[in-house]
Amino acid sequence: MPRQKAPMSDFSQLRLNMVDNQVRPSDVTDRKLIAAMLEIPRDLFVPSAERPLAYVDRDIRVGSDEHGDRFLIAPAGLARLVQALELTPNDVVLDLACNTGYSSAILARLAGSVVAVDQDPELVRIAEANLAGLEIDNVAVVQSSLADGYPSEGPYDGILVAAGVDFVPDALTGQLSDNGRLVVVEVDQRPGRAVLYERSGSTTASRPLFDLAAPVLADFRRKPEFAF
Repeated sequence: MPRQKAPMSDFSQLRLNMVDNQVRPSDVTDRKLIAAMLEIPRDLFVPSAERPLAYVDRDIRVGSDEHGDRFLIAPAGLARLVQALELTPNDVVLDLACNTGYSSAILARLAGSVVAVDQDPELVRIAEANLAGLEIDNVAVVQSSLADGYPSEGPYDGILVAAGVDFVPDALTGQLSDNGRLVVVEVDQRPGRAVLYERSGSTTASRPLFDLAAPVLADFRRKPEFAF
């Protein structure tokens, strides 16, 4: 009798469904990126109570501190942002606001090295443990202010901010290498929109990519202006 394939685990099937029903229909065509999203178990990067919903098309809360709630954005949105970076195997990438390390794990499959930054010490601890558990050894997780980026390991060929911001500080675009790219979701005074920043020499230009909603990082909110 022919050998039968072993049945996939529930999460493996859900991961396949996520890619086939959310990621691929969102104009994600990068084969290495799709392979990474099929391979990396998103359920390991969310709180245990949220694991049954790990592959649903929605943002998932993964923590909270004095700066506010933190989320992994929906899988298709993350995939589209990462694809826009057009990473190569030699690229050095900054994953800003890495949360529990899921985006860093995806980037690690596409780039040469990843610097994953978060300012929440508990999220840094969780990200380190998650990445070590998957034996991912080309990601360095560091604790630092999000608004400052991490210039000591730059310049970067790619910077991912898989979250919403009201503005992009010059400190971040200044950490791009020549021809480096930064992707982020800008939400200031309008529905969210993914934006690509590209550096050429000493100048940086930006262009909108697609509409995308994402929770805003507290460090990147504009302070209200008071009128007298």
